[in-house]
Amino acid sequence: MPKKREAVVIVRLKSTKSGHCYYTTKNRRTHQEKLEFSKYDPIVRQHVIYRETGKL
Repeated sequence: MPKKREAVVIVRLKSTKSGHCYYTTKNRRTHQEKLEFSKYDPIVRQHVIYRETGKL
């Protein structure tokens, strides 16, 4: 019997300028598209775009 697909998942947001990552949760029912945020990157010391790369 197949398992139920969970509605809320943990996703990884990866910086577009460095290898830094943030982790957050996402509700698949309300947000089917990939997440994209402008967040602070401590490696390059500025705000950059973080994009969803995958789930955990």
